Amino acid sequence: MEGGFSKEAVEALSAWRGDPDWVREFRLLAWQFYEEIPFPTTSDEAWRRTPLRGLDLNRVASAPAGRLSPVASREDLPIEVQPYLARDEEIAGLLVHGDGEPLYRALQAELSARGVILTDMDTAAREYADLVRPHFMTEAVPVDSNKFAALHAAFWQGGTFLYVPRGVQVELPLQAVAARGATGAGHFSHTLIIVEENAAVTFIEDYVSLASGDEGLHSGVVEIIVRPGGRLTYVYLQDWARDMWNFSTQRAVLDRDSTLLWIAGNMGSRLTKTFSRLALQGPGASAEMLGILFADDRQHIDLDTFQDHIAPHGTSDLLYKNVLKGQARTVWRGMIWAHKSAQKTNAYQKNENLILDDRARADSIPGLEIEANDLRCTHGATAGKINPDHLFYLMSRGLSRKQAERMIVEGFFEPLLARIPVESVRERLEQAIVAKLEG
Repeated sequence: MEGGFSKEAVEALSAWRGDPDWVREFRLLAWQFYEEIPFPTTSDEAWRRTPLRGLDLNRVASAPAGRLSPVASREDLPIEVQPYLARDEEIAGLLVHGDGEPLYRALQAELSARGVILTDMDTAAREYADLVRPHFMTEAVPVDSNKFAALHAAFWQGGTFLYVPRGVQVELPLQAVAARGATGAGHFSHTLIIVEENAAVTFIEDYVSLASGDEGLHSGVVEIIVRPGGRLTYVYLQDWARDMWNFSTQRAVLDRDSTLLWIAGNMGSRLTKTFSRLALQGPGASAEMLGILFADDRQHIDLDTFQDHIAPHGTSDLLYKNVLKGQARTVWRGMIWAHKSAQKTNAYQKNENLILDDRARADSIPGLEIEANDLRCTHGATAGKINPDHLFYLMSRGLSRKQAERMIVEGFFEPLLARIPVESVRERLEQAIVAKLEG
C-alpha cells in the first residue's frame, strides 16, 4: 500500500484491512489528534537533545508492501528470522508477524484451554473486542500522548495481543517477533498485554529488520496492564537496521500488589526515541526497569523514563546501562514522581555510561518531583571511560587490549543480562554486544 500520511490514507488503510467499525472510527479520531499536535522540535524539553533533521515523513509509505507470507511451521519461517527465535523447549508459545501481517502462531493447547490468548492485534480487535476495545490506547497509552503515538493510533498494523486470565500461571515464557521485510515504509506494531488478578507470565518481544535500504519509520506502542497480585516479566529487544527511525511510546499500569520486571534492550536503528513509563496505581505495586543499550557509529538513542508513584507503599527500581562507541550519542532523561497520595514510596533510578571513544557523547538527566513527605527517593548517573588500571591488570595477565575491553564491557552488562530468563535470548544479546565491539 503506497502513499504518505493523510486522512484519505487512513480511510484507505482501514478499508484495505477490513477493520471493524470501532477501529475505523478510532483511526479517524486519532488522525484528528495527529493533525492538532505540533511536530516535536528541540524547543520541547523532551526533544531538546534529539533533533529530527533528515526525517521526511512525506518520503515514507503509510503501509509496507509486505513480502512475507504465512507459514505452517516455525521451520518454514524466513531464514533471517530464525536466529531471533527462542528454542522450542524454552517457550510455551510463539507469534511471528512481518510487515503488519501474522506469519506464524503456536501456543500450547493446555494454555489455550485455560483461556490464555496470544494472537495478532487484528485478530484480537475482531474476535476479542470485549477485551481489547476498553484498553486500546485508553488506560495505558492515551491516543494523544504525543505526535508519534497519535500517528500510530491512526495507522497501526499488526502487533501482539497477550491475555492471561485470572489465576493462570504460565510456567514457560512466551515470545513474539515483529519482523520488518519491506523498506521505505511505515511500521506501526501495537502490543497490548493484560495480566489479570493473581496471574503470571514472562513475555519476550523482539523487533528486527530482515532487510535494509530506503529509510523506514517505526512508530510503536506498548501497553501493559497488570491487575492486583499479577506478575509480569517483559523483555523488549530492539534490533532495527540502521535505516530505521524508531519511535515508541510504552506504559505499564500496575494495580495493587502487582509486580513487573521490565528489561529493555536497544541495539539497532538510526535514531530511537522511546518514552517508557510506569504508573504504580495500586498500593504495594512493585517494578524494576532494566536497560541494556549499546550505540555505535553515528547511532542516536534517546530514552525517556518516568516512574509515576500514585498509590502508597509502591517500589520502583531503575538501572539503565549504556555503552557508546564511535560517534554515538545517547540521552537518558528520567523522572520519579511521587504524588501526595504515594506515602511510603521507595524509588530509585540510575544511569551508567561506559564511553569507549572520545567522539561519543552521553547525556544523563535524572529528576525527582516529590509531593509526599514520608518516602525514600534517590537517583544517580555516571559516565566514564574504561578504567586504565582494570585494562592494565587484564593485559598483564596475557590478554590483548581488545580481549580486555571485551571482558570489561561484558562484565559491565552482566548483572542485567543475567536477569533475562531465556538462555538462547540472553546468548543472542551477548553475541550482538560482541559483534558491536568487534565491528
